[in-house]
Amino acid sequence: MSYAETETASQPACWRRAAALAGGPGATAALPVAGERVAVVGCGTSFYMAQAYAGLREGSGQGESDAFAASEFPFGRGYDRVVALTRSGTTTEVLELLNRLRGTTPTVAVTADPRTPVRAAADALVVLDFADERSVVQTRFATTALTLLRAHLGLHSDAVVADAEAALAEPLPGELLRSTQFSFLGRGWTVGLAHEAALKMKEASLSWTESYPAMEYRHGPISISTTGTTTWMFGEAPEGLPEQVRATGAQWVNGSLDPLADLVRVQRLALARAADRGLDPDLPRHLSRSVVLDGA
Repeated sequence: MSYAETETASQPACWRRAAALAGGPGATAALPVAGERVAVVGCGTSFYMAQAYAGLREGSGQGESDAFAASEFPFGRGYDRVVALTRSGTTTEVLELLNRLRGTTPTVAVTADPRTPVRAAADALVVLDFADERSVVQTRFATTALTLLRAHLGLHSDAVVADAEAALAEPLPGELLRSTQFSFLGRGWTVGLAHEAALKMKEASLSWTESYPAMEYRHGPISISTTGTTTWMFGEAPEGLPEQVRATGAQWVNGSLDPLADLVRVQRLALARAADRGLDPDLPRHLSRSVVLDGA
């Protein structure tokens, strides 16, 4: 088995630990409190988890919440706290952002490795070392970080973990392995999950994928839907959209699981397609565990 397969399978156990950690004194002191104006930043997968968390937090009435790629942070805006998601703790854009904010805005980093430069760059750390990964492709760290944040918001339950276990146990439909193209859709907080699903399929299996807010799909992207393609919805679909997509001949997927657990299904699909194509998901072409820029 690849590292990615082992790490994907370990997610239910990681989520349980993260949910317990969220209620502990360390996380409670470091993470945003209700009413704060918060920005969440990351790069790649972590950026998409930031989008999901910001959507969950603001959508549940706990305060204005924005998400940015670390390189695109708007320094002219005022925030009560900035949360950085960084598995490695070494990503150049994240470290530069945290160092620039030092002394002006409280910062907290959620990381897998507290021995890295992020320890000195952030004001506070929440460490998920039990969810660290050897694979370049992120699976469990990303979902465990989001579970931590979701639990801190009071929006996690044991049912989410049970759904993740179901996502790991259910067989993948053969037609998904044969699909020529995937469009992933979300609404609210699940838009970030849709973007992450598309990225995971690209990284691990070199699949042709796109992702959109669900209501935007009718505004042009549906033109690529046809026989042999797949449109995958995270969460509740807009009225009439499944029927409209099926009318193109495309396959429509709308899981009955919690949307984060449904992301686990996509991770499994990405790994299965990689194996089918003879690709190594632990070492995707042109990618490394962390982007560290020369001279930074």
